Amino acid sequence: MKFLGAIATGLVMVGCAIPAKGAPLNVGSKRFTESYVLAEIIKQAAESAGETQALHKQGLGNTAIVLSALQAGSIDVYPEYTGTIAREILKLDHVPALPELNAKLAIMGLTVSVPLGFNNTYALAMPSNIADAQKISRLSDLKAHPQLRLGLSQEFIGRADGWPGLKKIYALSFATPRGLDHGLAYEAIAQGEVDIIDIYSTDAKVGKYRMIVLADDAQYFPRYDAVLLHKSDLPTRLPKTWAAITKLEGRIDDRAMRRMNASAELEQIPFDRVASAFLRQSGETTVPNNIVAANQASEAKSHADNTVWSKLFGPDLGRLAVEHIALVFLSLVASICVGIPLGILAARQPAAEAIILGATGVLQTIPSLALLAILIPITGRIGLVPAFIALSIYALLPIVRNTHAGLTQIPRGVKQAAESLGMTPPMILRLIELPLARQTILAGIKTSAVMNVGTATIAAFIGAGGFGERIVTGLALNDNATLLAGAIPVAVLALLIESAFSVGERSLIPKALRKSQ
Repeated sequence: MKFLGAIATGLVMVGCAIPAKGAPLNVGSKRFTESYVLAEIIKQAAESAGETQALHKQGLGNTAIVLSALQAGSIDVYPEYTGTIAREILKLDHVPALPELNAKLAIMGLTVSVPLGFNNTYALAMPSNIADAQKISRLSDLKAHPQLRLGLSQEFIGRADGWPGLKKIYALSFATPRGLDHGLAYEAIAQGEVDIIDIYSTDAKVGKYRMIVLADDAQYFPRYDAVLLHKSDLPTRLPKTWAAITKLEGRIDDRAMRRMNASAELEQIPFDRVASAFLRQSGETTVPNNIVAANQASEAKSHADNTVWSKLFGPDLGRLAVEHIALVFLSLVASICVGIPLGILAARQPAAEAIILGATGVLQTIPSLALLAILIPITGRIGLVPAFIALSIYALLPIVRNTHAGLTQIPRGVKQAAESLGMTPPMILRLIELPLARQTILAGIKTSAVMNVGTATIAAFIGAGGFGERIVTGLALNDNATLLAGAIPVAVLALLIESAFSVGERSLIPKALRKSQ
């Protein structure tokens, strides 16, 4: 296995070559436009103090994942909403004032503060032509129209302050709604796939798609005032940075937030440029010179640069490629080190065969986001470690099964002949069984490697980087160019890896032992 050993050694050296950073302020965000923009504003405001570097860990999935990251100390602060904190995090039946929220959050080591100045509540919306035809203007009107098709975000469907409570209070008879990513919901409306979607009241696309926001006549939805949820020790740990962040209090109203969302979603302006433009216009915070220079250079480019080609070969291509390749192959090496011995054990011990093959099969079926959400509190961090563990688990099944299959398919007469020559079981395994089974084993490793290239995109949901960053951002903005700029390198990388393994097989396996393809 010299070929695989060389790969592992090289990738470990690459990983060690990445410089370790100090203790910056880590700002998190969820996977939707407004959260990205607010996190960038916090990041740039923090950097203006000059006390520490600020990093944006973007697109960390839903509330459960980003909250786990905050509790684990992987991030220090992220933008949240009072309604979400009360209903989803603390499981309260009302939204109390900040002092009461903080009293309940104290046990978690968290604090909520710096109300930003706007309320972004949930709402349901539908195309104005359908609403007018059906004479629907309020949520209570939906009771008489069970034929309408709902397309709701997965988080809204499962939240305590989302669909379950809404359905109950309005006595709606709709079947289980269709789950849609929030970034794709408006396109589903435009294509006529659904009739009603859940929105945020500061969404930029309500006007563009001529939507009617249905009145919450039962006042089901609480206020979702934008605030900062952070570690309780943050103000004392970074006092200058925190002083700069608190200048944001009350500076963003509904109109300003809607305008920033529109800049990002409709005008395709990068999140950091939207944030720096707001900070410059507000005059409350001095944007660091390096950010101003970068944004001025970016603004000099025309909108023609927002093409798949320009985004594909953007300045982040090298960084994302290194992160993606490192994740794929380091997890693959770990899976090889665990999977081949497990496959050998399954082939040698019939009693363990069903347990090993069954367990690896079950692990393969665990949904990726669910596994990541479980691993964050277990590992106490986001990023590389939980992503590495998850990818190593997903790569196990083909390696274990192919190792088991390759060894069990060797004719028993071959092993008996070796035993008659006085060879011990370890010698038979090393000199006869593994060489005869290596084509099957390598095929399993190749399958795992190619699968891991695609699966590694989930790493972006917990801040581990890779080409998934572009895909997550593209989903949030419904930007096909950004989506393709992330998907194309993944497809190319998968093809290159498959070709490399094919070349490796020809060099490692004697021609006489190769099976006809």
